[in-house]
Amino acid sequence: MELRGRTLAAIAGAFVLAGVLLVVLTRGRRVAPLPSTQTAEQDTIPPIAAGEKAANFTLESLSGDKVTLSALRGKVVLLNIWATWCPPCREEMPSLETLYDEFKNDKNFVVLAVSQDTKGRAAVLPYIRKHGYHFEVLLDPKNKVGEAYNVSGVPETFIIDRDGRIVAHHMGAFNWARPDVREALQELLDSKQG
Repeated sequence: MELRGRTLAAIAGAFVLAGVLLVVLTRGRRVAPLPSTQTAEQDTIPPIAAGEKAANFTLESLSGDKVTLSALRGKVVLLNIWATWCPPCREEMPSLETLYDEFKNDKNFVVLAVSQDTKGRAAVLPYIRKHGYHFEVLLDPKNKVGEAYNVSGVPETFIIDRDGRIVAHHMGAFNWARPDVREALQELLDSKQG
């Protein structure tokens, strides 16, 4: 009976954490629209919601390595979709770096910043070097991840749990360095489930 109680408490805690992340991450929804490559049909497809399984992808990093989302199973992933031409993206990048710095020694946390710049490495590498960002940057000039996640504008961010499920989704620029975000992520990292 005691084990069942602990299991129910852990599950309840995971739901509370997901709720906290959703509330925290849905404040301030400024979004830069995507370039006019979207069709009317894409505009009607809702974005992937919290609770759904994260779509797998493989992209090349700035360093030339291939990164596959499914290979990160067991880790908490902050997946940020952005572009260098996007003012709200540029606005939130320093807070992503602060969050990355806070958790960079935790092997179970990964930041993946997926750039939708059509010029790929030529546009992204100088920008990242100029600002001294250290989180993992992936190149997606054909917008494969944006399409798989039904992204409607940038920046758009998904928090993916250890089981590969989206536990939070935020559209627009956000201050990722906020203490409540760090606390919610730490709780998610400390959880054995999800």
